[in-house]
Amino acid sequence: MRNQSTGRYIAVLLGAVALIVTAAYLSLTNGAFDMTVGDIVRTLLRIDPQPEHDLVIFDFRLPRIVIAALVGLGLGVAGATIQGVTRNGLADPGILGINAGAGAAVVIFMFFFSGQIKGAGWFSTMAMPLFGWAGGLTTAAFLYLFAWKDGKLDPQRVLLVGIATASGLGAVAMYISLKMNPSDFEMATVWMTGSIYNANWKFIVAMLPWLIVLIPVIVRRSYILDLLQLEENSVRSLGVAVEKERMILLLGSIGLVSACVSVSGGIGFVGLMAPHIARRLVGIRHVRMVPLCGLIGMALVVVSDFIAKTVFSPAELPVGIVISIIGVPYFVYLLFKARA
Repeated sequence: MRNQSTGRYIAVLLGAVALIVTAAYLSLTNGAFDMTVGDIVRTLLRIDPQPEHDLVIFDFRLPRIVIAALVGLGLGVAGATIQGVTRNGLADPGILGINAGAGAAVVIFMFFFSGQIKGAGWFSTMAMPLFGWAGGLTTAAFLYLFAWKDGKLDPQRVLLVGIATASGLGAVAMYISLKMNPSDFEMATVWMTGSIYNANWKFIVAMLPWLIVLIPVIVRRSYILDLLQLEENSVRSLGVAVEKERMILLLGSIGLVSACVSVSGGIGFVGLMAPHIARRLVGIRHVRMVPLCGLIGMALVVVSDFIAKTVFSPAELPVGIVISIIGVPYFVYLLFKARA
């Protein structure tokens, strides 16, 4: 039975990887400038490289695919962690306001360093995740302040406070963006809807350290997420420092969300959908679910970005809108399921 379960888990992981690779292949070969597999292989292996192929692959398509994959990975893992910590299947970085808090902080950064936005200098690129983390951390503190009841987080209060916080911080971000000059306002507006069309290698370098450090911390503590589903007194009786572990996991997830938001804007619903899909496929054990959530998040964002840039070509939708088209009905379905 255990071998069957392990075999199913490996098969699901390989299926997710295959979907990601297929979507990446389609994104590389399709677009305003179509390329063959041979063109891509020759360009990547530096066999008779062509300047126009180098430009399309290395400056436009490949950074965008890598950013989409990394953002999906971070949001998927963060979503699983937040749902585990709050014991709320409807929790999501966007619904709880963490996306909005990180986004508002990044918009404030854009406002004060507006001259550096278009150039995407190293200072602005590397500093944005730090500002996003500060905004996400402030939002988390606000959630704790108003959702704390009888010595623990109340899941219903967390959801209600998160929705109110997200609305308020979204309004703050919009107000600040209206104070920007027209060109920066346009960029900030597109960014707030969730877009990776401006992806470049600097953004990858800026967010990669956060993922490299924080994802292993969360994965190593994934068994704690299983224990946190028990009654708090039962968890304490097992010798677990409940609040300390919750804080570490919450801070880690906020760091992941902030790094993602700083390069992609407010992409929502990935952290909501990925854990539910993962649970249906491999069960509730977080040691298996958390890595799978990362892969499902990668697949969601890479596939959605491909749809966003090709379906309405030559016009292009922000990837956040495409994911929302999928995510809103799914959220409504989960709400009705929770009431049943």
